[in-house]
Amino acid sequence: MITETELILLVAGFFIAFMLAFGIGANDVANSFGTSVGSKVLTLRSACILATIFETSGSVLLGAHVSQTIRGGIIKPECFNATEDGPRILMQGQVASLCGACVWMIVATFFKLPVSTTHSIVGATAGFGLMLFGLDGVNWMGILKIVLSWFVSPLLSGFVSSILFLIIKYFVLVKEQSLEPALYTLPFLYGVTIIVNVFSVIYGGLHIFNLPEIPLWVTFAISFGSGITAGLIVFFFVRPIIRKKVLKRLELMASGKWNVEKEEPKYRLINKVRDRILHGLHLRKSTKENNDTPHFAEGSGADAGPSGDETGKVELQTVPSITEIGIPEPPQGASQQPDASTVTFVEEKEVRAHKGAYDRPEEAQVFAFAQILTATFGSFVHGGNDVSNAIGPLIGLWLVCTTGNALMSASPPVWILFFGGVGISVGLCVWGRKVMQTIGTDLTVITPSSGMCIELGAAVTVLIASKAALPVSTTHCLVGAVVSVGYIRSKASVNWKLFVNIIFAWVATLPISAGLSALIMYIFTKTL
Repeated sequence: MITETELILLVAGFFIAFMLAFGIGANDVANSFGTSVGSKVLTLRSACILATIFETSGSVLLGAHVSQTIRGGIIKPECFNATEDGPRILMQGQVASLCGACVWMIVATFFKLPVSTTHSIVGATAGFGLMLFGLDGVNWMGILKIVLSWFVSPLLSGFVSSILFLIIKYFVLVKEQSLEPALYTLPFLYGVTIIVNVFSVIYGGLHIFNLPEIPLWVTFAISFGSGITAGLIVFFFVRPIIRKKVLKRLELMASGKWNVEKEEPKYRLINKVRDRILHGLHLRKSTKENNDTPHFAEGSGADAGPSGDETGKVELQTVPSITEIGIPEPPQGASQQPDASTVTFVEEKEVRAHKGAYDRPEEAQVFAFAQILTATFGSFVHGGNDVSNAIGPLIGLWLVCTTGNALMSASPPVWILFFGGVGISVGLCVWGRKVMQTIGTDLTVITPSSGMCIELGAAVTVLIASKAALPVSTTHCLVGAVVSVGYIRSKASVNWKLFVNIIFAWVATLPISAGLSALIMYIFTKTL
């Protein structure tokens, strides 16, 4: 029979778990759709709709494995069963961990820091265990395994995303005529993504619906059959439609009849940068015979460009390819006007460092279609991995109330997984814009081709970890992928100062959430 105190803790746990899921949605779902919104492939409204569908689906279909690790892999449940009041104390600890993680997540989101909810809940869970039982109350091997995965996951995600981008770059981006090669990548990308998704759902996941497991070869057959079918549909039906649309838009752009600013938001960033360069770099033709190479004009102070800094140097934070905007490149070694002036102009190496940071229009159109797929894939696996951060302790609360056992070895109810997925989706729709800006536009330049590789590489990394029951940080995976691909594509486009701030937030997360949880648990022991 459930007591009044346990009922209060259970109700409080559901409320706080929903708030934590809300914080995860506002903070971490930006990891899945931030790059898509940043590259203008999706509007925020479209991202919210897709996230609601796929976050919830991932929570239900993939979330059971990682929630078990959150519940039993950090603290030692047997310590609670050793005492008469163990189940009640464990319930207090689960509420304390939810409170500690929730407070830190909301504070971090307010300051636009994409911190890890996995760090938050792991630190908070360990915090109340340390407060109650000291070092003996924590499963240190489980903690070590999780912490090691935090270092490995961004490296692995960055490696996978970089390999994908280099493949796309070699077969598509460096080609003089890139439309057809880009179109031929679509069936492959869709096929592989569908194979991975179907396999992840079927393999080890049917028990959620009380269905018997099927042989491994049947799982492979269904997965590859689904992927091949999807690839063929894209090849024979979707690819011709996209080619027709791209060619029509290119024709309209060439004739000046297409309003890019109004009809295609993904090009707004390129147009803004183009305007800054055209106003900041005044080119003039040389009067020397057989020398039509332009020189950079003189100027200083406020007259030197739109940034108006003291050196007269044009502020080039995000610069597209020079050839892309129709400005001829300076010759090797030509960095400024050689006549009398002490002003520092835009150096050639700085311009070249940004070269290639943007997709050509035909590439942007094709990979925009693929990036929607990779964003939804990332959202799906994020729901499976990170819903455990909110509902892992909640499942512990529910099982203690319904079974009176603190060991918590039973499978989680599907409706609680669904509850967590809904909370995540609501958080993104209400408050997700803040962190989407940090991941999607502030950290580095994101284009459809690079965003697609970032999302796919990070999603594969998180999916592998989820199937291995490792609660890795999706934030780590995305930021590692963003920085790696951004550095490969354009070394000067990565905002290293912001990256350092994000690292600092990661390091501070675990001790802060642990301290908050321990403090709340101490208050519970004195008042309840």
